[in-house]
Amino acid sequence: MAKSSISKRRFVVCVRNEGYEVSLERRKIYVCIEDQEAQTHKLIRVIDESGGDYLFPENMFIPIELPQPIRRAVLTAS
Repeated sequence: MAKSSISKRRFVVCVRNEGYEVSLERRKIYVCIEDQEAQTHKLIRVIDESGGDYLFPENMFIPIELPQPIRRAVLTAS
């Protein structure tokens, strides 16, 4: 994976999963995909447990910053 694509990725931690227990795990780090249209509706696009990207309410997540070695490890594992 190119260095620039790693640095542009955002990460979030799931803090609530009510109604989405099959798709989301609380306390898990997820890769967030930018979606300006979704943000206008207070939604966030993340890659869920199935490996697909889906919209979820943004209040189910908290954005986080990860050190570069951890970013690479998370992206490699996903």
